[in-house]
Amino acid sequence: MSIVNKFVYLYLCHIMNTKLINALKGIHPGKIIERDLKKKDISQRNLAEKIGEHYQTLNAVIKGRRNLTVEMSVKIDAFLGYEEGFLYMLQGYYEIEQYHLKTASESVSGVPRIRRVLFWDTDFDRINWGRNRDFVISRILERGSKEEQAEIARFYGLPISDLEKFRNRNRYDIHKKS
Repeated sequence: MSIVNKFVYLYLCHIMNTKLINALKGIHPGKIIERDLKKKDISQRNLAEKIGEHYQTLNAVIKGRRNLTVEMSVKIDAFLGYEEGFLYMLQGYYEIEQYHLKTASESVSGVPRIRRVLFWDTDFDRINWGRNRDFVISRILERGSKEEQAEIARFYGLPISDLEKFRNRNRYDIHKKS
């Protein structure tokens, strides 16, 4: 293989890996491990034995109750044929996602003064107003009154003019003839 072909090959591999990583960002690496174990028909106990880890520890990682360590990541990467560091990179992105979700949840306090019926399809008292900000704003734009739109802008500290960028553009509307 010529140097140019090798460079092109490596560049294309890099692009594919980058796309894969971007698609998997925020997913706990345990989900990826679980999926690939099922695809390869390998049990968690078998993997634990092969990499020299306790079954309970591996199971806690796969179920997302425990973070993946560097040592375990390297062992699993090698066993499942991943590029070294792949799973640990996913663990890092997962932790970043959890941090963002936590800070979003802590960014607001209280409950906006809006009609509960606007969220008829969910438990109003369990809505995480910080984490679900974009959805909440989209729902208020879709079904709320002008007063509720003003209230949601106040609640999130946004100018009313900025709310429009949260409108869901992928909805299917049935328009009535006037």
